[in-house]
Amino acid sequence: MAEKKNILTYEGLRQLEDELHDLKVNKRKEVAQKIKEAREQGDLSENAEYDAAKDEQRDIEARIEELDKILKNAEVVVEDEVDVDVINIGCKVRLYDMEYNEELEYKLVGSTEANSLKGKISNESPVGRALLGGRIGDVVNVDTHAGTIQYKILEIQRSN
Repeated sequence: MAEKKNILTYEGLRQLEDELHDLKVNKRKEVAQKIKEAREQGDLSENAEYDAAKDEQRDIEARIEELDKILKNAEVVVEDEVDVDVINIGCKVRLYDMEYNEELEYKLVGSTEANSLKGKISNESPVGRALLGGRIGDVVNVDTHAGTIQYKILEIQRSN
């Protein structure tokens, strides 16, 4: 079974690469130093600092493995080449929420980069799925557990 492609914008790719570099170069050294210092304190069986450092080391190695896997299967969307006639990953869209009479703005990204607090929604989310392929003037219906929400697409632009 082929692994799922991780769709990323260039910005998202750069952030993940920077995080991976920091974990490998800086965090590994920091935690190794903490483990060394904890070992020098003597009996490891009752050494909370040693246990905490080993837990941190395990978390760092797990995150490195996760990032390696994400980056190995990354597919980068070239935002300069995104077609702004239809909504696709890498677009910034302005919507009108027909129920609450308010405008919203989202950037459509792959699930790896999604962060609703920063206005980045996943192409796999209910809203993202409903928006994909939409055009200016279209009204899209988003089915949620609370019912159907309608958005009118006001604007599509490149996100950079």
